[in-house]
Amino acid sequence: MARVTLPFIGIVCLLAGWQAASMSGLVTPFMLPRPDVVALRIGSDALSGELFQNLGLTLYRALAGFAIASLAGIALGVGMTRSRFLRWLFDPVISIGFPMPKIAFLPVITLWLGFYDVSKISMVVFDAIFPVVTATIAGTLAVERELLWSARNLGASERQMLREVVFPAALPQIMTGLQVALPIALIVCIVAEMKMGGVGLGGAMITASRFADSPGVFAGIVEIALAGYALVKLMALARRRLLAWHPEASAPASV
Repeated sequence: MARVTLPFIGIVCLLAGWQAASMSGLVTPFMLPRPDVVALRIGSDALSGELFQNLGLTLYRALAGFAIASLAGIALGVGMTRSRFLRWLFDPVISIGFPMPKIAFLPVITLWLGFYDVSKISMVVFDAIFPVVTATIAGTLAVERELLWSARNLGASERQMLREVVFPAALPQIMTGLQVALPIALIVCIVAEMKMGGVGLGGAMITASRFADSPGVFAGIVEIALAGYALVKLMALARRRLLAWHPEASAPASV
């Protein structure tokens, strides 16, 4: 019971502080609407169907970009560790592109692809692929040489070695990269929607801000937080399922 309830104490304290600050008179209801007002706004958006339309489109763009970035990032990361040419070709790009703010390319992608889903998904892919590539490279290079030697001595082909030795051994590190990339995908999608407009959680927040709709803005913040929390928990569950055979599955959970 304590393990279930303790993680929510911080959220309860945050909500209590929010309620106290909004009722203290130090700020106006426009600057900080009460949590119950925001909750009523979320309920109203849900009843009208606007919440599910915006949430569905945002999740579609974020998850589509994340899926493309995951497949391409894993393939590129493994390829860079197996081919000197690919490592020579892409290593400078990864080294330069990973630390730079990719959102700076949003105007370029807008000019090339317009303001619709393709540009937003492309922006997500462009941002989310870098942690996947780097994690895949790190995990693949960290595979114990004894495992590779044993597989070669047993007559395993390159494809068998990748599928049955290298990929399973590198999977924990790859999953870490995916866990980093998923929140990035959601963040970039929200920012792209804010900048490009249209339907989606980010676009709805900007529209509410332009019409001085303070509860609508805070409702968008809460909706994004809940969506991000759900995605992170689902990814953690997927990690536990995929790595049920790994020693980390039997390790005691840290507080």
